[in-house]
This record gives sequence, C-alpha cells and structure tokens, in this order.
Amino acid sequence: MSELFNIVHFTVHDGQQDAFEDLSLECIDIVKEKDTGTLQYDWYFNDDRSECVVHERYASSAAVLEHVSNLGDTLGALLGVSDMVVEIYGAPSQALLDATAGMDIRVYGYARGLGATSG
Repeated sequence: MSELFNIVHFTVHDGQQDAFEDLSLECIDIVKEKDTGTLQYDWYFNDDRSECVVHERYASSAAVLEHVSNLGDTLGALLGVSDMVVEIYGAPSQALLDATAGMDIRVYGYARGLGATSG
C-alpha cells in the first residue's frame, strides 16, 4: 500500500466563514471518531478566514475513500459554502480516481526527493 498526501484548498464563499469554520470542526470530530487510516489532518486559515488549506496524509487510497465516505453530508455542506480544489501527491488507486471523477482533483506522482518513495 502506498501513502498519499493531499492538500485541499478551500475558497470560502462571502459571508460563510462562520458556517465553514463550524463544519471544519465537525469534520475533525468525524475523522477522530471514524477514520482508521488518516495519519494527518490539519486545517490552516488565512487572516480573514476566506481561504483554508488542509494537509491530509493517508495510509492508502482505501483510507481516502473511507474518509470521504465518513464525511458524507458534512463534506456536501462544506461544498455548499466553499469551492474546493484537491491535490493528491502519490499514486492513487484506480478506484480512488474513479470515485473522484468530475471533481477538481490534480494528481502529482512522486519524482524525486529525500526519503519519499513512489509506492
């Protein structure tokens, strides 16, 4: 199995900062309670909370699919108050690519560096 690192960029719709922040806390609670393969899940906001970047690391593509399934309606609510772009770093499975078809997802395969592997 190959670990994946995701960077998720959210642009929060005008006037929706409080709703977005409440949903972000709900996401963290869900991940703590339900996810089994999430290794990192850190949220970062800019000063006016109009943009958010989430750093995620997963044990495998199956763990990402589990995560998305666990978030369910909460993810849908997030997408109602923001726009999302996902960057996946690593080698996602075909099942993950199929499940995310139609979403704004960019995949970057490993090329070179210190300590990382291509999986």
